[in-house]
Amino acid sequence: MPTKPNQIRWIIALGAVALVGVLAYSTMQQTRQQFEVCVQFKGGSHCATASGSSQDQAIRSAQEIDCELLANGRDENMVCLANPPSSVRPVK
Repeated sequence: MPTKPNQIRWIIALGAVALVGVLAYSTMQQTRQQFEVCVQFKGGSHCATASGSSQDQAIRSAQEIDCELLANGRDENMVCLANPPSSVRPVK
């Protein structure tokens, strides 16, 4: 017995709703932690805020933003990232 066009529409609609739900859930999980991180490098300092699914991920993302703006070139960026941040605070 062939499926009716109405049944196919319902299946597609349910699939679309499920996809939107999964995307919304995964987006919310990735931004659970938010931190402001300040980095000092070669006489300059910068503070950036970043979100992540874990504390370590959020801090690392903010530190990468800071170092990208403070360092001159890839080698300096790697040295900057190897140093611990000067301050870390959670953002509510």
